[in-house]
Amino acid sequence: MTKIASAPCSYGVHSGHAIGMKPVELLEAMAAAGYTGSELGPPGFFGSPDETARAFADNGLTVVGAYVPLKLSQPEQMQAADLASMRHTLEELAASGNPEVVAVLADDGDEALRANPWRTTGWDSGWDEAAWRRAAERVAAACEVVSSYGVRPVFHPHYATYVERAAEIDTLMELTDVALCLDSGHFALGGAEPAAYAEKYADRVGHVHVKDVRHAVVADARARGDVRMSEWWGEVACPLGQGDVALEPFLAQLRANGYDGWYVIEQDSAPVTPETWAATLADQRHNHTWLAGRR
Repeated sequence: MTKIASAPCSYGVHSGHAIGMKPVELLEAMAAAGYTGSELGPPGFFGSPDETARAFADNGLTVVGAYVPLKLSQPEQMQAADLASMRHTLEELAASGNPEVVAVLADDGDEALRANPWRTTGWDSGWDEAAWRRAAERVAAACEVVSSYGVRPVFHPHYATYVERAAEIDTLMELTDVALCLDSGHFALGGAEPAAYAEKYADRVGHVHVKDVRHAVVADARARGDVRMSEWWGEVACPLGQGDVALEPFLAQLRANGYDGWYVIEQDSAPVTPETWAATLADQRHNHTWLAGRR
């Protein structure tokens, strides 16, 4: 049986942005739509670690993971800041009661990438050997901290970061032993075909995000020179089956791999408001029904 989870980002919950609904209303909506789990939002979004665990349990939901950004390209002193800031999230995950819960590590990029998120032709912000070695060491250090809380670490290649493209994913896999969070949308945006990478790293896939995206939204922003990702990112992801990602072969490959973990549906959106609540609920019901019909 496919374990289908949701995520607060599908309701526009992002660090530093307020939404127009109470956090518990998101959990109630997820459960009503048929989801049996969810990732967490920003640290403390659902309350203290114990309050978070109770809120999920009261709605019959399992805490399946949480996003943990790492500033892998930043000066050395930022590593300590990263490790300190992740501890609240790890306390929430450890309190969840789920022995398979994951911390979803990801590079957080930097100002250079935020000024040019699509890395236009002739401008390559890729790391040199020393930077890759430093990044691998930081990932390993983060994994040690995560594991000390009884939480499983996975790494999430992410659009507009330094671990985005196919070659960058391969390099990270070569330099570390961290498990892979395979996000179909982010992999497609970075040029790493999701089904092919599900096959290539079949023994390293530890967590899955099912996301559909529209390449035209990114292409249009690039053509306009609009680097304000917060203004258009909410239009990139779309309801499952309505975008450009080849989801059917991706899911088929995961089944062939024998993957038995959670399938977390993410449709990153703008912060939900009372006016957009009904449409958001409809999208998330559609997404659950779409994926449940393809077990």
